[in-house]
Order: sequence, then structure tokens, then C-alpha cells
Amino acid sequence: MSVETIEKRSTVRKIAPRYRVLLHNDDFNSMEYVVQTLMHTVPSLTQPQAVNIMMEAHTNGLAVVIICAQEHAEFYCETLKNHGLISTIEPDE
Repeated sequence: MSVETIEKRSTVRKIAPRYRVLLHNDDFNSMEYVVQTLMHTVPSLTQPQAVNIMMEAHTNGLAVVIICAQEHAEFYCETLKNHGLISTIEPDE
């Protein structure tokens, strides 16, 4: 086996860029609704985590919901928007 063959086989795996799903504060939805929507949209969130995210958005105007691959981030963001919440995504630097 030549050196060239070995080099071609050892491909470097790039880590997919990660994205932050952000929840923005709004004056329309109840705190309970926001917590329930977060838990429904992101099944890995516990109720205490969802409450913390909601409170951070309420207090600071913005909170990170989850950091994940772009495809998942877009899905979570769209789902939150479809439930009447204000959400955006940004690259996780």
C-alpha cells in the first residue's frame, strides 16, 4: 500500500458549525405559555431550565435556548416563531 493511498483514507472530519437559538422578550405571551412552548419545542429542556430561559429573556431581553447544529437551530427557531414567540439564530463563536 502506498503512502498516497493511506493519506487519501485518513480524511479530516470537520465539526459542523454550531448555532445559538435565541429567545427574545415579548410583552404578549404569558410566562407560563413561554415555558410550556420552550419545553414542547426543545424536548431536552427540563421545566427549571425552561423557566430560567424565560426569566433571562424577560429580565435581559434575550436568552440562549440551545446551542446546536444549524439544521436543528433553524427548526427550533421556526417552531418557536410558529407558536408566537420571537426567536432568532446566530453562529456560536
